[in-house]
Amino acid sequence: MAKERFPGPGPFFKATVQTHATTDLCGLLQQGRVIECGLIPWGSNYTFLVTIDVGQGHPMLGVYKPRRGEAPLWDFPDGTLYKRERAAFLLSEALGWGIVPPTVIRDGPHGVGTIQLYVHHAHEDADYFRLREQHRDAIQRMALFDLVANNTDRKAGHCLRDEEGHIWGIDHGLTFHADPKLRTVIWDFGGEPVPKRLLRDVRRLAKELDAQQGCAPGLAELLLPEEMEALEYRLQYVLAHPEFPCLQTRRGVPWPFH
Repeated sequence: MAKERFPGPGPFFKATVQTHATTDLCGLLQQGRVIECGLIPWGSNYTFLVTIDVGQGHPMLGVYKPRRGEAPLWDFPDGTLYKRERAAFLLSEALGWGIVPPTVIRDGPHGVGTIQLYVHHAHEDADYFRLREQHRDAIQRMALFDLVANNTDRKAGHCLRDEEGHIWGIDHGLTFHADPKLRTVIWDFGGEPVPKRLLRDVRRLAKELDAQQGCAPGLAELLLPEEMEALEYRLQYVLAHPEFPCLQTRRGVPWPFH
C-alpha cells in the first residue's frame, strides 16, 4: 500500500483523537458533511478518502467504503463487507482493546457504507513485520482479536502505528464468517498461552453475548444468526483452549503478505 500518498494529520485531527471519546468521534463521523471524496486507487474494492466538515473550522479525514463498491465473493454474502467493518469496531470496543478505529455506517457520495476515522501511519515503511518486536503486547492482542473475529485477511500492511505509538488494525471486511477461515501473517505466538488479562476480556464478552447485553444487539443487526453463533463458539473455544493457534498449512497466510 502506497501510504506516502496519504496526507499527514492536521492539528484538528490530533486534538480530536486526543480529547474526544470514541462515541464522540463516531458522532462526528456520522453527522459531519462530506465535502471531498477521492478514490484510493488500490485494493480490490472501491475505497475513498473523504474530508468531513464537522463544524469546528477544520476538517476530519475518513476512509469511506460504500456497499456498491464491494467486489462479489464466492464465500461471503454480497453487500455485507461494510457491515463487517462496523461489526469489527463494535467487537474491538466491547473487548476494550481499541484495535479498530472509530467506524460508522452512513450514507455517503456513493451510497450507504462505512466511514472509518483515518489513521495517519506515523512510519510509512513500518508494517506488522517491523512493529512486532517493539509492540509485542499490542500485536498479541491483535492476534487474539483476529481469532475471535475469524479474520481471513490480516495482511502486514493492515497494522498501523500512529504518532502516539498506538497500534491499529484496519481492513476488516472479511471477518465473522460462520466457517473457520483464519488467515493472517500473525503466527508468532502459536502454542503460547493466552495472557490472563486478555482471557478476562474474552470471558466478560462471552457473558454479555449470552445475556444479549452490551454489543450483542448491535452485532446481531450486522451479522447473520449463524455468524453470531459461530462468534459465541469461538469465544468459548478460546476460554476452553487458552493458547494461540499454530499455523497448519500455507492457506492460513494471506497472499500477498501486504
